[in-house]
Amino acid sequence: MTSSPWSCILWDVDGTVADASAGILPRITEVLTAMGRTTPAAAELRHWIGPPLLESFQTRALLSTEQATEAVAAYRALASRDGYAASVALYPGVPELIREVHEAGVPQATASTKPQNQVEAILTHYGLDNAFTAIVGARPEADVLDTKSDVLGRALEGLAAAGIDTSRPVLIGDRHHDVDGAAVHGVPVVFVRWGFGSPGEEDGAQAVVDDATQLRELLLSGA
Repeated sequence: MTSSPWSCILWDVDGTVADASAGILPRITEVLTAMGRTTPAAAELRHWIGPPLLESFQTRALLSTEQATEAVAAYRALASRDGYAASVALYPGVPELIREVHEAGVPQATASTKPQNQVEAILTHYGLDNAFTAIVGARPEADVLDTKSDVLGRALEGLAAAGIDTSRPVLIGDRHHDVDGAAVHGVPVVFVRWGFGSPGEEDGAQAVVDDATQLRELLLSGA
């Protein structure tokens, strides 16, 4: 029998399940260029992935709240044009692990600051949507700042509403925003190093893993 020390498992998406950088980075560049702003170097753009875009456009591109809202709306229009699952790859071993966790009967949810319709499109495209009891992402309004704490709270509520035991949850993530947002709810974090985090962002996480095999050892036990 395969079991888990966790009553439910919550997943960040960008940088944890999916690498959407091939589409995200060109769209950010296109939006900033159209607004007459200087485009950050590729190494800097990587740090945009994970936090809410509304926040990044303000803190990293130094746009006003109104300008950042306009930029998010323009970005989402480009994502819709390109196709939400286009230029998205899944990290090695992660989809297999998600399916194995599901088959073991451990409830799962997403807790992503990526817009929920985009999360749903990616999971459906890769045939993973049925592995999740709740698929939770950011709300669609461009002027709404959904933090990791916000979406994690809604994910826990969604699981509880489905009758899931949320007494022993864990969040899998790759940025300090995941660690900070989970701390608000007292949820431990397993930090994955294959995403977009920089050294030190794992501070506060309960565990750190380098690949899906190591992650499996923490999520599932038994033969």
